Amino acid sequence: MDTTSHASPAPPVHVAIIMDGNGRWAASRGLPRIAGHRRGAEAVRRTVQAASEIGISYLTLFGFSSENWKRPLLEIDDLMGLLRHYLRGEIADLHRNGVRLRVIGQRDRLAPDIVTLIRNGETLTQDNTGLTLTLALSYGGRSEIALAAREVARRAAAGELDPETIDEACVAGHLMTADIPDPDLLIRTSGEQRISNFLLWQTAYAEFIFTETLWPDFAKSDLEQAVRDFHGRDRRFGASVGSR
Repeated sequence: MDTTSHASPAPPVHVAIIMDGNGRWAASRGLPRIAGHRRGAEAVRRTVQAASEIGISYLTLFGFSSENWKRPLLEIDDLMGLLRHYLRGEIADLHRNGVRLRVIGQRDRLAPDIVTLIRNGETLTQDNTGLTLTLALSYGGRSEIALAAREVARRAAAGELDPETIDEACVAGHLMTADIPDPDLLIRTSGEQRISNFLLWQTAYAEFIFTETLWPDFAKSDLEQAVRDFHGRDRRFGASVGSR
């Protein structure tokens, strides 16, 4: 009898999630949109814990896009209030569980008290060695690339950088995610199949998985299924099958 044990494959190092479907979840229950956003915040808590338990090292969540500022003012106020509540209520737990918090996006568009909460959370958790949780807030992939290009151009004009040395690694080093690896797996909930200006540069070789589950219903089992699907993919990074 073969008693050889087969170890489970290692989880993806970095998982990014576009959290979609809060509004539809609420509408299907005759509830206001903010009720869906509140349940979505609970799903964030579950997913952070699940990612840690699975062994994922980096989790990046698309919380609020630069395009979301076009939503009705009342909904934006509700979302910002929920963000304040999350930051005030969750950072201590994140720290206690060894999670390092990072936030990417255009902070200058956020209220000063929210920026302070973010800064305090990042400072408190900066030395933690568990899961790195990155929240993308007031974030857009195109604007991130444009900002990186502007900084590269500024450095080149100032003589700090030889234009002939500007390559992919140089550009990547000026992105908001310069200190973390690119995502291996991108998940979008609610059945939509687009990336909506999220991590455009970083997801060049990510596997995409689209699930019908609405974000407020997203559970550890959904994350585990996405990881299983990820392991079923043949990742060649542009190489042919015979070259592996």
